[in-house]
Amino acid sequence: MNAWLQAGAVLITGLGLVAAAAAWRLTHSVRAALAVLLDFLTAAGLLRLAGEPSWDSIILAAAVIALRKLLGASLHLSSANRTTSGGARPISPGR
Repeated sequence: MNAWLQAGAVLITGLGLVAAAAAWRLTHSVRAALAVLLDFLTAAGLLRLAGEPSWDSIILAAAVIALRKLLGASLHLSSANRTTSGGARPISPGR
């Protein structure tokens, strides 16, 4: 069963690379592509943990999840700054 899980993790990683390339091609955003890739890498890491969990696989999965959380927070802050600084402002109904 461990060989199947290992092969599945490798397959998910490969599909993640393809999906990240497609996300970049469609959105022209490196951040979106990186977010997609990290989601797939998280899935692959968790699949590896389903087999024989070792400290190396636990640390790797935790690092990918922490990086994904950090990137998600950074994307959220970046989009909040983009909407509040510059850009179009709504027209007030009184004017």
